[in-house]
Amino acid sequence: MKELGEYLRITRIDNGVSIEEAAEDLDLSSVQLDNIEKGNVRAFKDVYGLKQYVKQYAKYLGLDPEQVIDEFNEFLFEHTSKISLEDILEAKKRSEEKEEKKIKSPYTKEYKKKINWFPILLGIFIVLCIFIVAYFVVRTITQVPVRTEELKGVEVYEFTN
Repeated sequence: MKELGEYLRITRIDNGVSIEEAAEDLDLSSVQLDNIEKGNVRAFKDVYGLKQYVKQYAKYLGLDPEQVIDEFNEFLFEHTSKISLEDILEAKKRSEEKEEKKIKSPYTKEYKKKINWFPILLGIFIVLCIFIVAYFVVRTITQVPVRTEELKGVEVYEFTN
């Protein structure tokens, strides 16, 4: 942010504008503009408000506001994404300790729901039995009776060679 603030300060000086004049034109205090030029991010409560001030200041100075905001976003990314592995592990450890410290009683304890397999297996067995019985009923109904009447009175001949 210091590089971006320095760039804005140099551009302001090159344009021949004093910090008080720029602050008056932008309806900001000269202290705010001075903090922006020095890269003092902690002087602002809201980063998003600071972003709007930087964009407004870049427009005022005749710079491409999108390019300046891209630089500002890169600063924010670098500033906020550099969390050390130690900090991450420590935060994880603290959250695990909080989980362990929770009060557990029979009334607040979470139980895993057990699946009762007996009704499911019983249902499958009943359906299977119904299919077997239905198969045999349909088979006996559709079975063609053996024709024995036609064979009455027929003598059996033996063929000899």
